[in-house]
Amino acid sequence: MTAAALDEFRLAALRRRAIRLEYFTVGWMIVEAAVALVTGLTASSIALVGFGLDSIMETISGLALLWRFKQRRLEQHDAESRAVKVVGITFLVVAAYFGYVAIRDLLFHRAPEFSLYGIVLAAVSLGVMPGLGVAKRRLAASLKSPALAADSLETFACAYLSAALLVGLGLNAWVGWWWADPVAALVMSAFMTREGVEIFRETQP
Repeated sequence: MTAAALDEFRLAALRRRAIRLEYFTVGWMIVEAAVALVTGLTASSIALVGFGLDSIMETISGLALLWRFKQRRLEQHDAESRAVKVVGITFLVVAAYFGYVAIRDLLFHRAPEFSLYGIVLAAVSLGVMPGLGVAKRRLAASLKSPALAADSLETFACAYLSAALLVGLGLNAWVGWWWADPVAALVMSAFMTREGVEIFRETQP
């Protein structure tokens, strides 16, 4: 087998691994979104609802990456560029929602109810997302894929948001600080706005 054939075989194996990671991401995020949205709406928690919406956006991001790695008709640059833009847009859409509703809840003193399922969800997500993000980042470097690198940032963002959600829900449940929930959502909004803007900057020629 020639060196070129070996390289092509290695790249094909890496692409298959990237596809498996994205399938896992999409499946996980669908479950995470369902749990977060149901528990968030039940407990009137903007941070939980926002976390669920972020999971939906990450599902879209994962589907965009699956589309990118299965493309054969488009040039690599075109597929990468489109996938990266989808990831960046998902960051900004969720950030705008977080910011609006968090400020509204702070102004009107809307306190969420206790949510054990939300706390468990945040803790489990915090345990899973960092490892998934590292795996994506390493594959992105091997494949030289800006789209997968951007998606890894979104996975790391999910870990950061899980931590913020856990703190917000925990302070509300155990200390009675009702404002911790919308403040956690504001932290999420600021973080995701910065990441979304950074992704678009990196795609500029």
